[in-house]
Amino acid sequence: MLERIRIVLIGTSHPGNIGAVARAMHNMGLADLCLVAPRCDVVTQESISRASGADHLLHQARIVETLEEAISDVTLAVGASARSRTLPWPMVSPRELGTRLAGECRADNARVALVFGREDSGLTNAELQRCHAHVHIPTNEAFSSLNLAAAVQVIAYECRLAWLDGQAAPIEAEADDELATAEELERYFEHLERTLVAIDFHDPAKPRQLMARLRRLYLRARVEKMEMNILRGILTATEKASNDQAR
Repeated sequence: MLERIRIVLIGTSHPGNIGAVARAMHNMGLADLCLVAPRCDVVTQESISRASGADHLLHQARIVETLEEAISDVTLAVGASARSRTLPWPMVSPRELGTRLAGECRADNARVALVFGREDSGLTNAELQRCHAHVHIPTNEAFSSLNLAAAVQVIAYECRLAWLDGQAAPIEAEADDELATAEELERYFEHLERTLVAIDFHDPAKPRQLMARLRRLYLRARVEKMEMNILRGILTATEKASNDQAR
């Protein structure tokens, strides 16, 4: 299970924090680290020092430019968020997340990404909307700010507890088929928006959070690959009917 969990850090600005995250991961048996557009050098004297023996994770970390690249193959993406948003998203605690991970990791193609934002501003709304759910660490409301590595440590600890316990249930009922990956979902959302524009249901100039709400709906549904093929087929048929009618 632990081998299927990826820690994704977006826009990290301090090499010491990356090193401390590597240490937290290695403490809990996690090894898949992906860095999205880091704002600092990854392998430095400070990051190696803060890694305290886990510097191999720094050397093997994957560095990409976008969140889409980092989670393209995952079947569950969970974004760490300390702030309430204008559009509520499914929210879990670290304990709830940990107890459900084993079920999420059963399928052959299962991959889980735990996504953490910038030290100064966290994750953007657009980044959070690419996650199936959000995880919130219930800190002291009067002093809620957590160091990046501390946040990773808390959630990685819950992952390890779940792995040691070996008893878990998936976030939703276990799928009969493999779940669609984040990349497949993004292609569907692009197709969906294009189709809705074509049939005059959606006006990009006046979005009214339509695509964000639809994104939330489908991410919550945990769509399977076969279901995704059906949905894409419906959109293709809709486009064809719309084009035929326009002639």
